[in-house]
Amino acid sequence: MVSFDEARRIILESVRPAGTERVQLLDAAGRVLSEDVVAPWDMPLWDNSAMDGYAVRSEDCTNTPCSLRVTGFLPAGAKADGITVEPGCAIRIMTGAPTPSGCDAVVPVEETDNGLREVALLEPVKKGQHIRFRAEDVTCGTVFIRRGTRIRPPEVNMLAGFGMALVPVFRRPVVAILSTGDELVELGRTPEAGEIINSNALSIAAAVQDVGGIPRVIGIARDTRESHLEKLAEGLKADALITSAGVSAGDCDLVRDVLKELGAQQLFWKVGIKPGGPTAFALYGTTPVFSLPGNPVSTMITFEEFVRPALFRMQGLHHVLRPYFNAVMRDAQKKKPGKVQIVRVRLEKEGGRWYATSAGNQQTAILRTMVDAQALAVLPAERTDVAVGDEVQVHFYGNYIELESQ
Repeated sequence: MVSFDEARRIILESVRPAGTERVQLLDAAGRVLSEDVVAPWDMPLWDNSAMDGYAVRSEDCTNTPCSLRVTGFLPAGAKADGITVEPGCAIRIMTGAPTPSGCDAVVPVEETDNGLREVALLEPVKKGQHIRFRAEDVTCGTVFIRRGTRIRPPEVNMLAGFGMALVPVFRRPVVAILSTGDELVELGRTPEAGEIINSNALSIAAAVQDVGGIPRVIGIARDTRESHLEKLAEGLKADALITSAGVSAGDCDLVRDVLKELGAQQLFWKVGIKPGGPTAFALYGTTPVFSLPGNPVSTMITFEEFVRPALFRMQGLHHVLRPYFNAVMRDAQKKKPGKVQIVRVRLEKEGGRWYATSAGNQQTAILRTMVDAQALAVLPAERTDVAVGDEVQVHFYGNYIELESQ
């Protein structure tokens, strides 16, 4: 049995990006850059006004209030070629318009009397004010977004600003999802006595999709070697394979043995974590295989702690773990030393501090507690019982949190 941290280390050191491709800019949102992106020109490409107002020479405005003659107008989109601010004069200018020759400051219209032929400047003028200077944001030839950056709306805006219609990104991994067990029936059929709907496949597929992967549900492996051979061989054709159930030590738990028969190398089996102890990880060549427990709560928690960061790493992200923060427990938790224990909690923020309360019954058969959880408290292996008022480390999971009352 490996420790929680060791299991994560093994997984993250074993997975690699799934490949690269170029996609349309809007399709790149949420994806990860596979190359450094270099600016093809300066941004801004010319000096321009940051305000609606008047383009002036600061030396004409040393004593304010003062008046200047208005000699022209520059709207956004106009060219300033051949236009000059003469001594004692001003040119009306709109936000984004190029600044004319001779201009070294822009006076916002709010700091004037908004005159059309002659304008009175009411506030002191500082050289360079309200001008966006050429290359002030990005200089031509410099890297403006690094490889490994997740593309958010700000990145889309900047890439569009440089005219980049196609963007190099890491490929989304195709993830095969396989459930095991004779007791399973597919969605759409009412289960009879002894049967269970194959909900794990759908929850795992939703989780894969949520982190940017492409889920491919391949059905159910029945409790025979032949069925496992057929389904696991199919799953190993994907970029990654996730199985649920059949990974413990029972007579019908065939996943690990059949994976070995197919040529997969098991890197660990059983993790010092509760819930989710009977978790295994293997490699088939470079294809990662995550064998998760069959209990739905254990399945989702082990996906969250082990598979989620691995799928992010396969998409080129460097920082793949959710950040921890401290919260004060409002109810006691029983714990024996030896295993990391994951507690499903709800969160409140009061007086600048986070407080955590159990989301309900922590038995792994209670799925409702997973639905109600806003965060997971991760109790270290060496820790024993948690008393009311003790601080624990948590990370977000699930529902959004209400802001602290003001």
